[in-house]
Amino acid sequence: MSTESLTVADNMVVSMDYTLTLDNGEVIDSSEGGEPLEFLHGRGQIIPGLEKELYGMQVGDAKKVTVSPAEGYGESDDDAYQEYPLDVFPDDMELTEGMGLHMRDTESGQIIEAYIYEIRPDGVVLDFNHPLAGETLYFDVKIAGVRHATSEELSHGHAHGAGHSH
Repeated sequence: MSTESLTVADNMVVSMDYTLTLDNGEVIDSSEGGEPLEFLHGRGQIIPGLEKELYGMQVGDAKKVTVSPAEGYGESDDDAYQEYPLDVFPDDMELTEGMGLHMRDTESGQIIEAYIYEIRPDGVVLDFNHPLAGETLYFDVKIAGVRHATSEELSHGHAHGAGHSH
């Protein structure tokens, strides 16, 4: 093991402790009390606004990063609200506003996430925006580890952490 200090760069596997808060100070995601987030840097596995700020950091380095919606989960899109008739939902399904749903796109077969925005007498308005769309994101990050990716990780395009299966 060399003593050179590895820095965050493309195709390095980075382990990062982080806390994510919003404008109002609400913590919405954090690795505290759990394992650091491990990812293959430079492959778009984390949002672009955070990824570009990590270049050159070393183990133990900490940083506060503010990410605009455009470099995070995008702006909120008014076209992402769509109304569906009540009969597309199972009768026994209890619908509540803010509830998350997994819908299958009939054309692509992809599973997409939606949230119930509003329940009307004759239908349900679903919001297909990412829940963090339009939000400025405040990350508190600390680099917990940096290592060279294995050839297998590079070919798969993601890190193989301990206990992670495909």
